Amino acid sequence: MAMEMKVLEDKKARMMFQIVGENHLLANVLKDELQHDDHVKVVGYHVEHPLIGKPRFILETDGADTWKTVSAAVKRLSKTADKLKDEFKEIKY
Repeated sequence: MAMEMKVLEDKKARMMFQIVGENHLLANVLKDELQHDDHVKVVGYHVEHPLIGKPRFILETDGADTWKTVSAAVKRLSKTADKLKDEFKEIKY
């Protein structure tokens, strides 16, 4: 399933975007992953209403391309999820 992102502002080192149809779970995981990126200066998100969703992110970098920064974070999360899924399959119960 693809994540839908709506860009609200896109400047050289600053981006504001929403993740459509998602909630705090994905938003918090993505924020945490972005915080580990050396190029990220500031990242945060806000959800206006918990039932409507649409986390709104603000991302500022040290000049690094914001699209590439978000894309790299999503790819890292995808690899982590795949690894977790594989490890879960190996659990004997």
